[in-house]
Amino acid sequence: MPAYRMLACCALMCAAAVIAEHQRPNVIIIYGDDVGFGDVGINGSVRIPTPNIDRLAAGGLNFTDGHCSAATCTPSRFSMLTGILAFRHHAQVLPPDAPLLIPLDKLTLPQLFKRAGYHTAVIGKWHLGLGTQGVKTDWNSEVKPGPLEVGFDYSFLLPSTNDRVPCVYLRGHRVAGLDPADPLHVGMSLEEVRKGGGTPYPDGRTNREAMTYYPSTHGHNDSVINGIGRIGYQSGGKAALWNDETISDVFVEEMRRYVAGHKDAPFFLYFASQCIHVPRAPNPRFHGRSGLGYRGDSMVEFDWVVGEIMQTLDEQGLADDTIVIFSSDNGPVYDDGYADGTTLHTSIGEEDRGHDGSGIWRGGKYQIYEGGTRVPFIVRWPSRIKPGTSTALVNQIDFMASFARLFGLELADGEGIDSRDTLAAFLGEDPDGLRYMVEEASGLALRSGNWKYVEPQQVRYPQGLPSFGKTLFNLADDPSEQRNIADQHPEKTAQLSGVLQKAREGGVRQAFD
Repeated sequence: MPAYRMLACCALMCAAAVIAEHQRPNVIIIYGDDVGFGDVGINGSVRIPTPNIDRLAAGGLNFTDGHCSAATCTPSRFSMLTGILAFRHHAQVLPPDAPLLIPLDKLTLPQLFKRAGYHTAVIGKWHLGLGTQGVKTDWNSEVKPGPLEVGFDYSFLLPSTNDRVPCVYLRGHRVAGLDPADPLHVGMSLEEVRKGGGTPYPDGRTNREAMTYYPSTHGHNDSVINGIGRIGYQSGGKAALWNDETISDVFVEEMRRYVAGHKDAPFFLYFASQCIHVPRAPNPRFHGRSGLGYRGDSMVEFDWVVGEIMQTLDEQGLADDTIVIFSSDNGPVYDDGYADGTTLHTSIGEEDRGHDGSGIWRGGKYQIYEGGTRVPFIVRWPSRIKPGTSTALVNQIDFMASFARLFGLELADGEGIDSRDTLAAFLGEDPDGLRYMVEEASGLALRSGNWKYVEPQQVRYPQGLPSFGKTLFNLADDPSEQRNIADQHPEKTAQLSGVLQKAREGGVRQAFD
């Protein structure tokens, strides 16, 4: 290694020194759903007011090249919690009643925190499956394996996502508020779920009630619950149904109780909001606050959620000693199955009444363009991080190796194989971040500085892109990825294609470090 590189590495290692056990901060990851880079004020939003998120950024480090690992929700969540790229485990957006996706023999982020002496909790959207492969989940008994089996000490969940059944909360292993006399059954067939009895809900494919609230397409018209068509069928569980308009309030109250009850010892809280995923049903007190329909109003509601978390930390005297990370599972989407008055356009990145959730970046959810994975990314730690803006290339998949570094823990060869130590970048002490970074959508892409190579893709999603061959962009002079320059730079295309293939064949940490 050249002397200057060795000195630089030593400087970063010293800057990102391991903290003592008694100094370990609390950690909260606030995870948005379908929140784009340009949906927050700090990144240029002028139509949607986000004063609390902006205040969080003003007290921390705002990353302008921060990424989730994939352009859809389940893969990003899987990768963030395991440090493994989703394609290695065929992780795709899960249907209702899917079994647990995370292998029980893989290290997870909450398990890493437990090694470091933390209490761990998840509150919010899960969408990583529950139960055992090949075994029908019994929602009237203990629902497991799930978060408690992969390292969380406490869990309060929206089991799948808010456009899918079951439309109930899961506390620990049990459906909250379930009436045993009204058993809950979940599946992808109306006949299947109604065999078990329990309260029937209208079939959205034949009942016009599905059109009374958020007329739906893209399959969001199976069971109609709370007047909203959902993906999948449900019977029973009427007493346990959530109210779509109060989900954020419920999660915030759970957060308050958890933080107050665990303020005397270090804790890790993964707070996964349902905002701003469809069906967007913001509380009426947020209606009209953005002027952009229910999508914009849901973002205002999410900003309120962030403010409540920050206020809770202030009230409990924990703000200075808590790392707060704010980000999203993928980029923005507009007309994602519900005609809720939110959008005028489809999902190729056009402006929505003067607002583009991707900012200057092309595309959004489902797409391999930058708008699919370049998302809001804020890290605040008042006692350690100097506020400002960072252009370092960082990714959520690297939380595992980076926190391991912070805690002085070693990852074994088979643990978090795609997670790399970028702690110095997260702390604002490395201005560059990752040398190479893999992005996922229908296929893979590789970032290297401003170069971006996209492998040939066959698109599976209706909101995706036409199939295409090898593609190369230079984001330095083409940030909106309009010009494929692979033919002009065959050597660079071949070089990055080879690097991506190396990452595909083995763990990224071993391939790139």
